[in-house]
Amino acid sequence: MKLGIGSVVPGVEASDLQVTDQIFESSPLHQFPGTENSLLPKDKLSASFQEQLKHACKRRFEMLKEFSLSGSTALVTGGGRGIGRAIALTLAEAGADVAIAARTLSQVEEVASEIRALNRRSLALKTDVTDSLSVNEMVSYTTDRLGKIDILVNVAGISGSASLDSFSDEAWSRIIETNLSGPFYCCRAVAGQMLEHRSGRIINVSSTSGAKATAGGSAYSASKAGLNMLTKVLAAEFAPYNVCVNGIGPGWFETDMTRSFLETPEQRTQVESIIPMGRLTSLRDLGLLAVYLASSASSWMTGQVIYLDGGETAVFL
Repeated sequence: MKLGIGSVVPGVEASDLQVTDQIFESSPLHQFPGTENSLLPKDKLSASFQEQLKHACKRRFEMLKEFSLSGSTALVTGGGRGIGRAIALTLAEAGADVAIAARTLSQVEEVASEIRALNRRSLALKTDVTDSLSVNEMVSYTTDRLGKIDILVNVAGISGSASLDSFSDEAWSRIIETNLSGPFYCCRAVAGQMLEHRSGRIINVSSTSGAKATAGGSAYSASKAGLNMLTKVLAAEFAPYNVCVNGIGPGWFETDMTRSFLETPEQRTQVESIIPMGRLTSLRDLGLLAVYLASSASSWMTGQVIYLDGGETAVFL
């Protein structure tokens, strides 16, 4: 008889863990002396060894459950591509139902289909976050269809760069409205139910540009710096209600917004040269950080902006 989860950890359901005995059997057990692989015949194990293994399994899976989003509902703006798409899919992998909003309906419909393929509920919503009425409708519709909103992730954003003397009023307003007013409208729209339930997570996706200045980035950097402070103010305001508000500040990631800076090997090398770790990474890393901030594992973290940038802000700030 081979050793599997069910045979040594009674009361731990495979459905809860999203695993089966076979998955455990393929996991090395090098922490236990005398085991060279995990395909162990149970009848040759001592009772004390089995007891050690049982407690190790329970500790392992109880820890992992802190990161589970099963039973939660998330709303992700700007979820049709790039960072938003990566975060939406990773939240769904962690167990959340996810509503995705963006201005381009075809993009969010595609992501919603991918989420449903993970056996999660999903909505695709055409929304302009610069329109507060549109935002209110998005939140009301999501709540009606999915029952609640436990997690809000504000990703929708645009960039733009120009010298101050050539920066038009229209360009300034468009960036500020999308990157700062949009998250404000979304936070305001979901706050009522989160405060009433005394539970919730808000994640604002900012940028390293909110902490370090770049010539030509007057509107973009100002919008992200403002978003960082909005994050801290709302964290202080909502803390008594057990609603955590945090930010993620991505460094260089390959998205539609940054692709023009990474088109040639020379451009990529130049970008990588300013990153202490000397490389780019996957968008999934942002999704994994979002899962942490959305889960009960981060229940005592609020008002923080975490820079995921390969060390760039550590060196330049």
